[in-house]
Amino acid sequence: MKNKPAYGIDSVDHALRLATLLQQEGPLRVTEVAQRLGVARSTAHRLLAMLVYRDFANQNDDRRYVAGPAMLRPAAAPEPMAHLREIALPHLQSLTTQTDETSNLVIVVADQVRFAATAECGQVLRVGDREGRVLPAHLASGGRAVLATRSDAEIRTLYSNSESEVVDVDVLLRDLRRVSRQGFAVNQQRTEAGVTAIGCALPGPVRGVAAAVSLAMPTARYRRERLPEWVRHLMTAASRISSELEWAGA
Repeated sequence: MKNKPAYGIDSVDHALRLATLLQQEGPLRVTEVAQRLGVARSTAHRLLAMLVYRDFANQNDDRRYVAGPAMLRPAAAPEPMAHLREIALPHLQSLTTQTDETSNLVIVVADQVRFAATAECGQVLRVGDREGRVLPAHLASGGRAVLATRSDAEIRTLYSNSESEVVDVDVLLRDLRRVSRQGFAVNQQRTEAGVTAIGCALPGPVRGVAAAVSLAMPTARYRRERLPEWVRHLMTAASRISSELEWAGA
């Protein structure tokens, strides 16, 4: 579990987030970077210039920026994350409006989940933006929801080759079977003290990428009697994202 440092350096955080965005999503213009990071266009330009100087970014002929050689990412191997994020974000925003809690889109890669998009709620006490964070899949709600769609053999193979600290795969499999039956997973402070999350997998992989949507809230606000309501909203969002991706030919 990683928490943001109490005395974080915003410029460093912006640069690292920007490098991650270029690696995961492909070409971006200065204006797009400014919007994604929530900074002025001049600040975005300075950040990009520094990444180019250190080989973390390159500028194409069309003036868009891509990951540079230091990121060790082949230019011919784009990920579908940008397209998935573009389609999912309006549904996340709707989910956040309906529940007044922060919603996320996560991608499962091997034994980890990567937060691809966040729609942060407006409550004073809330779970903040998790975009770019990486967590163990067997602990995160969205990760467990996706793992629950896989066979026992796939899970055993995954964790026999993993460095993840799963103490007992048999215990994990029992948990995943329960998650599969109920259609959602709950993460009660497994990855962060004081935070509870509920996750549902998107029906079917997107170009081989497994994804889930989740709601994250302060544990103090979690109420078991509201779980059916939250799950209903999550399943609707997951279904709509999946349907729109299928319609768009993703």
